[in-house]
Amino acid sequence: MVLCKLSGWKLPRNYTMEKVIDLKTIDLTSLLGVGDAHLKLVEKATPATIISRGDELKILGDGKDVELAHEVIHEMIQTLTGQGSLTIKNVKQLITLVKAENGHEKSHKEDVVFYGKKGVVSARTDGQGIYKELVEKNDIVFSIGPAGTGKTFMAVAFAVAALENNEVDRIVLSRPAVEAGESLGFLPGDLKEKVDPYLTPLYDALGFMFSRSKLRPLLEKKVIEIVPLAYMRGRTLDNAYMILDEAQNATAMQMKMFLTRIGINSRAIVTGDVTQVDLPKQSTSGLIQVAEILKDVEGIGFVQLNDSDVVRHPLVRKIIKAYDKKKY
Repeated sequence: MVLCKLSGWKLPRNYTMEKVIDLKTIDLTSLLGVGDAHLKLVEKATPATIISRGDELKILGDGKDVELAHEVIHEMIQTLTGQGSLTIKNVKQLITLVKAENGHEKSHKEDVVFYGKKGVVSARTDGQGIYKELVEKNDIVFSIGPAGTGKTFMAVAFAVAALENNEVDRIVLSRPAVEAGESLGFLPGDLKEKVDPYLTPLYDALGFMFSRSKLRPLLEKKVIEIVPLAYMRGRTLDNAYMILDEAQNATAMQMKMFLTRIGINSRAIVTGDVTQVDLPKQSTSGLIQVAEILKDVEGIGFVQLNDSDVVRHPLVRKIIKAYDKKKY
């Protein structure tokens, strides 16, 4: 097996599989080790060829060899992002663990969405796996389910991955600020000061993906924009990734307005929980209505997450089940 770097590298003559790992947000020196010491350990443990070039790692070889090397490197990234460092001892332990577990039914690294600053974002449940597949196949996806199922978090990860891969030029994140008394004519005071508290979950998700030093200029230059839903009116967003969070609190009119903002080469994800509608009783939730209106439109996907997809504290799943029984 050969470890090749930069120019002048030679590919193996016969290989049946190739995998590429994007490392744009990863500290390469910490991951690869001084003098590529960490990768040399992986090289020694697996018969695959590993090529380090720029911000990518390419793994070539026979299927099972590539899978093994890919899984080890995936675990190395998780360890590095989780604890902030990676040692030779860590790498040796991970190689031993992955080899012992090799042959599992399903490899979670195949479900990776994005390697964030604070950890790996991946589909961790069957429902999230369906969510990921729908996002890959459709321009607009509706993700509906209870708290803790990763609806918003994964939506932000999909958008950030598309931005980092230069598939879009910007991300626009939006929420109905119902508690702030949002209306289409709402303008008094400083907008950011008034609505930021209601957009905190979106900032939290971005903080997991990016370091503060990288996120700040993206927000300042509006490469990533976080706005209340009312301020989407009148815009056409080309080459953008649009996310509407807490969409159960969008009226039917607001839902239509948001969906018709999508421009050329743009995509959108709409998330919400239809059991948590905060609209006045006389208003119809656009999220409840839209499933019936758009269910047969090509290019639009719907995923229904449930308590089995909850990835927060185990008690969250029990709480959701208990409330569902009482029909609150």
